[in-house]
Amino acid sequence: MQLDLNGKTALITGGSKGIGLACAQSLLSEGVRVVICSRSQANIDAALAKLPGAIGFAADLISENEALSLVDKIEADVGALDILVNCAGAARRTPPQDLSPAHWRAAMDAKYFSYINVIDPVVKRMAARRTGVIVNVIGGGGKVASPIHLPGGAANAALMLATVGLANAYAASGLRIVGINPGNTETERVTEGLRAEAALHGISEQAALEKMVQRIPLGRMATPDEIAHVVTFLSSSKASYVTGVVIGMDGALNPIVV
Repeated sequence: MQLDLNGKTALITGGSKGIGLACAQSLLSEGVRVVICSRSQANIDAALAKLPGAIGFAADLISENEALSLVDKIEADVGALDILVNCAGAARRTPPQDLSPAHWRAAMDAKYFSYINVIDPVVKRMAARRTGVIVNVIGGGGKVASPIHLPGGAANAALMLATVGLANAYAASGLRIVGINPGNTETERVTEGLRAEAALHGISEQAALEKMVQRIPLGRMATPDEIAHVVTFLSSSKASYVTGVVIGMDGALNPIVV
């Protein structure tokens, strides 16, 4: 399938590791001009060694000002964005008995506002040009509550609503906005979740891993590449009528309709 992405410009937030890095590699393979960002310049440098031709900028997207400066710099140095893929930020997993209001606030900053702070300037500029695609990699915790992921799940739920709401609001301006809810995926972030799960149930991390995998009907976690392939398709003209939805990718773990 020819995806017609050659020459497009994409920003992948959180593009130095995990799903974000896989998205950057996938889009790059389709001829996209790829820009990644991360809070860590060292992580950017390591990622760029795996992304020949890509560009990277360091920015803390929890800051509205840094997010805006990042978008301005990309448009000045690289060009207008055709595609925005949001993967940055992850809320810390915490057993419910250890939660405080600070945890909930930190989760909203880490996941919700790290997306919104970039989406806001990008979506308005895309609308002015009457073209663009935004793909938000969110997470199933916003749809199915997990005891160890309540603040992060709440942030994910808010992002799902923002995703479909903005898609509805900007569809007439020629934009598409889509969400993806990956299930457990083979990334460094899984380790933190397993640690919290093990602590909650008083078991080893290995036992927590085995228990998690046993619950997945497909019998394994997703790979970052599997998520990235769907992101790449959704970013392309072949998905031109897909907008305002959040697509689950959890290996049939949660067989729910709404």
